[in-house]
Amino acid sequence: MFTPQGPTLRELAVQALSSVEHGYDLLAPKFDQTPFRTPDAILAPVTRALRALGPYRTGLDLCCGTGAGLGVLWEVCAERAVGVDFSAGMLDVARRGEPTASYVRADALALPFGPVFDLVVSFGAFGHFLPRQQAELFAQVHQVLRPGGQFVFPMPAPARPGSRGYWAMLGFDAVMRVRNALWRPPFVMYYRVFRFGDVRRELDRAGFDLELRSLPELGERPDGSPRCALVVATRRDAG
Repeated sequence: MFTPQGPTLRELAVQALSSVEHGYDLLAPKFDQTPFRTPDAILAPVTRALRALGPYRTGLDLCCGTGAGLGVLWEVCAERAVGVDFSAGMLDVARRGEPTASYVRADALALPFGPVFDLVVSFGAFGHFLPRQQAELFAQVHQVLRPGGQFVFPMPAPARPGSRGYWAMLGFDAVMRVRNALWRPPFVMYYRVFRFGDVRRELDRAGFDLELRSLPELGERPDGSPRCALVVATRRDAG
């Protein structure tokens, strides 16, 4: 549909009528040929920002998919890069792309790690979590970070009301809500549920200090605000 090598419309429809896990298993072989993969235009400025924030020894890519973020971790982590995802198909593709990383199949809401990471990153996965799940998600990230460790992710500015992007996301979310009301199993993917005010509140409750950093390479909106910011959430010391 997107490129000759990408998924067809029929394949995307089958995926959308599956569970999230099975849907991504089906999409995995062609995922990197879709716009859903985090583009290098975002990965590169995040990498530059992390170099300035580091150094780090160990890093985790949360909901790593086909491994786009693993390359970022290898650029900034001296010892170990780990990808975690609940789709076996996505992990198989990631292993072929970044064979030197480690991979674990697990639910992001039940991470099988202790406090062993200096850095956790995530790219484009938060629409798969409902607002009521954010507290548990951030608590899981908190528990796998060492004290002083950082949870870092890019967060685009919200689409302006009335803009083409605003109506596209509103329409997509509406379609998904109708689909999930009529069809089982549900496929959770909403573009408008991850709002900065809620995220800031839940990160604070989970035990993080929050900082926003601009990513100037991604440009500015007409009012001068950044099109995308980097959320840097640092785990507070227990004391």
